[in-house]
Amino acid sequence: MANHLRQQIRERVATDLTGLSTTGSNVFQSRVYPLETGNLPGLLIYSKDEDSEYVTIGAIRGVLNRLSVQIEAYCEGTANFDDTIDTISKEVQIALAGDQNLNGLAKDIYLVSTEITLDPSGDKPIGYASIIYIAEYLFNEDAPDVAT
Repeated sequence: MANHLRQQIRERVATDLTGLSTTGSNVFQSRVYPLETGNLPGLLIYSKDEDSEYVTIGAIRGVLNRLSVQIEAYCEGTANFDDTIDTISKEVQIALAGDQNLNGLAKDIYLVSTEITLDPSGDKPIGYASIIYIAEYLFNEDAPDVAT
């Protein structure tokens, strides 16, 4: 049995975002602890919440889920912090635009918001962008691991 589609989608987003010019292989899923300096710039990927809606009726109902995928782009705060965050955001957007159905796992994935923050509290200031995408995917309620 395959993993839940939510996990498969998160893993596919991580695959799509691994190897970008600025963040390289510094891509982590569902990480609890902050990134170390050696992993910056880097990306964290979370599936934070989702809404569900039944779209067919019958013995086994079809379900449409709208999954919020949060991508946090981190870099050390420097004089060009805004430029670095903008470059990472651009690379993320281009990568996900090239795989809008996430290799058949979703019907669509689209950008809904970006919030940029600078945290000066550490030894070196850290800046990050929280980039939110919605992934819409369909499945039958008795098979949440198989996209329909």
